[in-house]
Amino acid sequence: MFANKGTGSLIIRLVLGIIFFVHGLQKFQGGIENTSGFFDSVGIPGFMAYVVAAIELVGGICLVLGLGTRIVSGAFFIIMLGAVATVKWSMGFVGGYELDVALMAMSLHLLVSGSSLLSLDRMMFGRAADQNNA
Repeated sequence: MFANKGTGSLIIRLVLGIIFFVHGLQKFQGGIENTSGFFDSVGIPGFMAYVVAAIELVGGICLVLGLGTRIVSGAFFIIMLGAVATVKWSMGFVGGYELDVALMAMSLHLLVSGSSLLSLDRMMFGRAADQNNA
């Protein structure tokens, strides 16, 4: 049942997609203007809040579906790297950026390994989009 190495990637893809979808949704539901103001306060242009929230929301859905997995995972990696560099680093590892590093590692895994099982990437593009998974 778990002999296929794509099973782990599928689990990571689904969990990461849900996490980012919920965070993107939260940014819009909590008032994207508030997020924009926070971005401004840490030296990031406020409009980037809209960009990040949209990438998280739409990218989360795409990951759950397995669509554009490598591209979305790369974008998530960059978002988390930015979060660590601008806000979390000064907080230290525990209670600061440890969860961000875990999300970065998950994103990096999907960037390298591809879509895995049950993905639109694999259904639409075959093995070319998923060469590392058997």
